Amino acid sequence: MEKAGEQRWRGKVSRLEKGRFEKSAPAWNEERAQVQERSRGERKARGEGKAGGEERFRGEGTALGEERSRAQEKPRGEERSRGEWKARFEGRSWGEGKTRFEKSRGEERFRDANKAGGEQRCHGEEKAQGEVRVSNEKGRGEEKAWGEERPGSSYIVRYPAMSPASPVWLRVRLLRVLWALLAVLPWPWKLWALIHNFQECTWQVALNKFQRVGENLESDRFLHQEPVDTVRNVFNMLVDSPIDRREKYLGFPYYLKINYSCHGQDSEDLVRRGHLIGLKPLVLVTFQAPANFYRWKIEQLQIQMEAAPFRSKEPCPATEVCVMSWYTPMPIKNGSVVMRVDVSSNGVGPIIPNQRFHVNINGFLKMEGDKIQFTVGDELFDLKLRYFVNVPSRPLWYNVDQSPVLILGGIPNEKTLIMTSTNFKEFSLVELSIDSCWVGSFYCPQAEFSATIHDAISTESTLFIRQNQLVYYFTGTYSTLYEGSHSSGKWVRVLASECIKRLCPVYFSSNGSDHIIALTTGKHEGYIHFGTITADRCSITWATFISGENTLILLVEIYYQKSDEKYYQLTNYNLITNEMNILYTMPLFIPDAGGLEFLMILGTETYTNTPMVPKGLFFNVYNNLLFIWGNFLLQSYNTENFLYLADFPKESTIKYLVNSFQGDVVIVTETEEIWYLLEGTYQLSRLFPSKGWDIHVSLQVMKESSLYASNETMVTLFYEEDKLYQLVYLIQKQQGHLVKRQVPVENVLLYKQYNKYHVEPEGNFRTLIFTNFCPFEVMRLGNLPNPQAYTRQERYLARPPMVLNPSGFHTENSLAVYQGLVYYLLWLHSKYDKPYADPVHDPTWRWWKNKKQDKDYYSYLASNWLSAGGVHIDMDSYEKVYDLKASYRLPERIFLDKGAEYHFSIFLTARGHSFEMGTVVGSVFKVRSRVSVGVVVADPSCTESLVQQRVLVKRNSVLFLVTLRDKSVCYDQGISGHHLMKTSLMVKGNLMVPVFIGCPPGKRLAFDITYTLKYMRLKNKHYYDCIYQDPEMPCFLFRDMFYPFFLIQDLVTGDSGSFKGSYVLKVVGGGRSLGSIVDYNEEEIYRYNSPLDKTDSRIWTTRTAGTTQDMAFHIMSYENSGIEDVDNSTYCDYQLIFLLHIHGLPLSAKRALFLLIVSGGLGPAPLVSASVLVGLVILYIIICLLWPYVVRACSHLRWRINNIIASESYYTYATSSRVFSLSSQPSFEAISKVPSQVDTKVENQEDQPKLEPAEENQPESLLSAQPSASLSSL
Repeated sequence: MEKAGEQRWRGKVSRLEKGRFEKSAPAWNEERAQVQERSRGERKARGEGKAGGEERFRGEGTALGEERSRAQEKPRGEERSRGEWKARFEGRSWGEGKTRFEKSRGEERFRDANKAGGEQRCHGEEKAQGEVRVSNEKGRGEEKAWGEERPGSSYIVRYPAMSPASPVWLRVRLLRVLWALLAVLPWPWKLWALIHNFQECTWQVALNKFQRVGENLESDRFLHQEPVDTVRNVFNMLVDSPIDRREKYLGFPYYLKINYSCHGQDSEDLVRRGHLIGLKPLVLVTFQAPANFYRWKIEQLQIQMEAAPFRSKEPCPATEVCVMSWYTPMPIKNGSVVMRVDVSSNGVGPIIPNQRFHVNINGFLKMEGDKIQFTVGDELFDLKLRYFVNVPSRPLWYNVDQSPVLILGGIPNEKTLIMTSTNFKEFSLVELSIDSCWVGSFYCPQAEFSATIHDAISTESTLFIRQNQLVYYFTGTYSTLYEGSHSSGKWVRVLASECIKRLCPVYFSSNGSDHIIALTTGKHEGYIHFGTITADRCSITWATFISGENTLILLVEIYYQKSDEKYYQLTNYNLITNEMNILYTMPLFIPDAGGLEFLMILGTETYTNTPMVPKGLFFNVYNNLLFIWGNFLLQSYNTENFLYLADFPKESTIKYLVNSFQGDVVIVTETEEIWYLLEGTYQLSRLFPSKGWDIHVSLQVMKESSLYASNETMVTLFYEEDKLYQLVYLIQKQQGHLVKRQVPVENVLLYKQYNKYHVEPEGNFRTLIFTNFCPFEVMRLGNLPNPQAYTRQERYLARPPMVLNPSGFHTENSLAVYQGLVYYLLWLHSKYDKPYADPVHDPTWRWWKNKKQDKDYYSYLASNWLSAGGVHIDMDSYEKVYDLKASYRLPERIFLDKGAEYHFSIFLTARGHSFEMGTVVGSVFKVRSRVSVGVVVADPSCTESLVQQRVLVKRNSVLFLVTLRDKSVCYDQGISGHHLMKTSLMVKGNLMVPVFIGCPPGKRLAFDITYTLKYMRLKNKHYYDCIYQDPEMPCFLFRDMFYPFFLIQDLVTGDSGSFKGSYVLKVVGGGRSLGSIVDYNEEEIYRYNSPLDKTDSRIWTTRTAGTTQDMAFHIMSYENSGIEDVDNSTYCDYQLIFLLHIHGLPLSAKRALFLLIVSGGLGPAPLVSASVLVGLVILYIIICLLWPYVVRACSHLRWRINNIIASESYYTYATSSRVFSLSSQPSFEAISKVPSQVDTKVENQEDQPKLEPAEENQPESLLSAQPSASLSSL
């Protein structure tokens, strides 16, 4: 068995065997017509039918060798037609008797997406689950492709599963087969049946206004950002439902309309059929975190919704088969203007690949009457040929993951931009409303006037452009980010006194804001506007910003003294210290690599006669890789030692670079060549023009793709996540249009490798022979931990309400209820960002806490069709998800706290025999594998990777256990989600994961009000709340001892525990009411809190003796008083500002006397005031004379009832006040559910910090104050 397996994979060739042709296309059509004449009832009885026009073949359970032998026994003319195969295989249930090799490609995708191990094939191919191998008629094991035994096909395909490429490349199995068939097919038109045999289905998403739901119109533009009050009347009808109708439910201004289509089939029929089968689209909306973390909380938030079916409003004679679509609310969140929408299937019905859409808010639109217009200019609807034909491509510059609107200039002699808020799925041509006048001067030399927009950069809310040497900006209207007054009414010119020659992009925000860099020319040549930097006799060619180091890297052109000759230097400028250092002086000429792929530049190498002319810089913040580009390409990991990549020809000049920030770099030259580089390697590959590109285009033309034409012009090139896209202007049938298409980098590289092949006869077939360069067959990722603890993704789940309708279609009212429920769910999420902790650590707890006990009653109403409004709201359908499972692929990003680790494993199955026995003197034999894995960390001083290898000889495989660990040395404590350090982990083979080091988002410090009140009742023997109680903010009596407790809560994983670190407590503000609270300045904070204050202004005291090093403030902790050690187990520096409602503040003697005098002077006349004073004096004298008699009378009764009255009155008073306060508080049973609120903790808190009021000399502003306290970990 083992020997046979070894022999099976020893040969490094792949084979494609030519099969027999079918009789003729008409015969196939006749047989197909006969099959379609079967009665509908007969098909229903068999449980069979074609869903969405997709042909499904049912296997007879026979082995592949048997089927092949039967085919060989039949003469060529008697081969079964496609209709005969279908008639033979119909009548079986789904999957019954189906062999592995007869499954469709879509079925393999569905199964492989869910199987353990996340199996990936080289070049993106994936194996069927279980790795089944069968033998052919010659006894040689071969692994089969998805379409190998497809009945009615002209060819039988056999080839090994792997090909020489990255293990994460896309699936190209079908394209490989089609391209290879070109070499052996005498009639290429025969491929058409095979192409159409595979159903390519895609999702379609459109944005519809709330009022236009059910109308079959085009997608609306994302303009409105405020919630709309359109669902209140609907919720008022839900009189007997789990919701509280007193709450305010709002809706969102838009719906997402979802359909799907398959190649060559009617979309309306497909959607109806999918609904009847049980297909339900699942929509995952991801909100991008804002750049300004000072104003908004940094969080990674998602909400997953299930789409609801809804019939079109258009007239239809048959109510059950009308045009329909699926709908979900399109939610909006404060602080986020960039949203990603991922659509997937629930696994029922046709196989439709997951698809991602970008649905962003366009803040540069406005409503004028019933029309939508741009605020930046006028929209044009004529895409003229001269705008694009023979026009060079230009880079697309924007803030990565933050820019909702992308802009692209470069249209010759036109002040026009291409604008899009959907990543060019839809776009507009806009003529800008700016003054194009330009007057040259001596200080601003201008060779010629042009209206062209040369540089265009978009950030989170602002657009920047450069026209000639003028710079303008325009800030959009984003009410979810800023106030309405923050937006611009027109284009604003900046740097009016400067001549700007170039704008340089800054791809990532820093310190809570976006940046751009402006380089000057003319009289201020050598200035850079990011902070003004100047130098003598120099010109700054390019600049890039390193946010983590607050450093600018400059490419400087320097002129020799008394000469016009020049050279280039690489310098850095520190924005904090204002220091500039020279990093590298570039050679004058391009070095001679001597046939090597790369060359380390040491100064001793030989040089060519070609001058080295640098044009720009590019720095990847995730792996610290710096590129200097021009008519050459240099790269460096430390800005000191540079490598010259010799594969790039010195005769070409680079125009711009495009980086995916996930390990890929694409280069565009002045002649529109496209080159590809995998970061961490040194081999450049030309994608266009190339033989691989020609093969790819030929295949697309055979499929009649509308995305390719013989006459086309590339407009720009950009990455969307990890996929490369082109914006191309096509001319088809004398008409021009812009299209966005994916560049199949993996396919093109694959086709380039198969540049040599030959055909060998083998029996009745001809076989193509290719060399396979990939050292392994299969790569799988496994043992991945649950992702949320590392990705910090908070996810909510929301399903549509159940409709009491036999057809399952929703109505406008039920969709409005769905809108309101999703809005309220997100509102609860935002409201949960508060200083007081709830008794249960979940944002949705307050929603249903009073209705959970009636769950069965509401289900009873729904089951008997008695629910009000015709909808049933399931309380379990709206929740926060804490236990997401890994999807057997590396996450998009990883957050690591101090000392945290991330583990996963890589399983590689080798190709052929890859083991050898190593012998070492004095040791046992050890098996070694020729297959290995390289893991690279970008910052080895901050992170480390550990790789353990396990050789599995019987499986011809190797298992690598990979651990990524933070070294706890490169980051100080900080606020959650702020100022994170960017780095990365790369597995050789194009697996790169960005890593963020610091205090991860989603962690917070909260005031444990529930346990604080419980503990204070125990210690103070009573608790007095205010007369008017507020459950959200209980009152505290001034003279009682204050024992605060705090919680550390993880909003992502749901963990909650007591804060046990040291902290400093300060009163930082106060007022007589919530509306009058003012923040104290630094001097007031010091006077009211510091034990060193000499003005007798301190508000509170403590029994702890420990203070900070400067003795300015007291240090307190959870367990012991005055502990001064610092919690070094985390990078998080928790800060909390919370309000305390204090009552019973005493009056000072001075203020009491003042109050008495003032109240005495409030009468209508001075005579009344004098009488009152005289009366008070007389009353005082009488009391003094009668006081001894009163005391004697009281003593006569005290001996009887002294003890009874004293004890009874005390305990009665204490007990009644405690019960009164508990009526508005949760029960102790509910309290005990909180992890931090353990009853045994009460007995161990004798040393809990005790805060006492300082009752003398209180400031007047705090007589009835609600002081605010700032709490931070030391």
